[in-house]
Amino acid sequence: MFKKVIISTTLCFALMLTVVFPVRVNAVSADSITAPSAVLMETSTGKILFEKNSHDRRPCASVTKVMTLLLVFEAIDSGKLSLDDTITASEHASSMGGSDIWLETGETMSADDMIKATVVASANDAAVALAEHISGSEDAFVENMNKRAKELKMNDTVFKNCNGLDEDGHVTSAYDVAIMSRELMKHEKIFDYTSIWIDNLRDGKTQIVNTNKLLKTYNGITGLKTGTTNDAGCCMSASAKRGDVSLVAVVLGCKTGKERFSDAAALLDYGFANISVKELKLPDDMPLELKVDGGMEKTVKLNCDSSSKVVVDKGNNVEIKTSIDLPESVTAPIKKNQKLGTLTYSIDGKTVKTCDITAADYVEEVSFGSVFGVLFNSLISL
Repeated sequence: MFKKVIISTTLCFALMLTVVFPVRVNAVSADSITAPSAVLMETSTGKILFEKNSHDRRPCASVTKVMTLLLVFEAIDSGKLSLDDTITASEHASSMGGSDIWLETGETMSADDMIKATVVASANDAAVALAEHISGSEDAFVENMNKRAKELKMNDTVFKNCNGLDEDGHVTSAYDVAIMSRELMKHEKIFDYTSIWIDNLRDGKTQIVNTNKLLKTYNGITGLKTGTTNDAGCCMSASAKRGDVSLVAVVLGCKTGKERFSDAAALLDYGFANISVKELKLPDDMPLELKVDGGMEKTVKLNCDSSSKVVVDKGNNVEIKTSIDLPESVTAPIKKNQKLGTLTYSIDGKTVKTCDITAADYVEEVSFGSVFGVLFNSLISL
């Protein structure tokens, strides 16, 4: 009887601890992730949820093609490339080794099929053909890859080619891969390709199978790109979405493909189990206008772009509080888009987002000339 009381008391105490000190679900650590370099990012906010040697500069094999595809889809958006365009394989493109679709010099395919081959089969020759079609040469395209990397503040990255074949000085980091993956994911058309498991090219003569095995095993997987070479090891940028949570898990340098997929899945599991995403909205007491002193208008309308999201711990009753910092009035002249105040969002006393409150219109200062102009116009209209 005494033993049962001790056991019951212990269980009750354990339950109390669980409530007071919530346990992180599916916890991951540097030791549990076999990859020497890894990152987990929530993509709608860009928040880093986990990192291990995230800025180590390493080769990333065909994960390089994330940047290649980003430039491809930006070319489509700008009208420089159409999915119906016919692309001709050059001698240089057809000479690529590694994973290929065995393009012959002079062979033609639509841009749509070239993209499909690049994404699904990780075809090095197709990637080069796309690059040459867009920029005239692979070297010119790679120059644009590095320019885009700088714009995205990918400070660990130097590209030497567009397909990821091993080459001295061709390096990036898990952090930078997450950055360019997030940017590519803004082009939702990419998921039409990354979600393909098996397809055909050349009127059914060539079958291609996706190198991303998580498509068959992971709930919510949407992409994105795998890569394997001798120097890089087994690498991956894995994207997935469940509800409002969108994640990308990057692992570089795994010893085996199995470790690559298990590491990526473990990181995604950790993210989905532990976070949720909340949308920031304007508070109900947000003023629509502000009093103006010494202006041709008595008030000025206000703008505040709060369209943003924040990552919060899952399962907690999170309360997002707002505070508005605005003067009672402002003095003319007031420029359009001039900052007049701030709207601050906070959770548990910590600021998570600050938005500028700005003037929606120009308000002219009262002067003799402006008053005379108003009177003159009113007389004319009589």
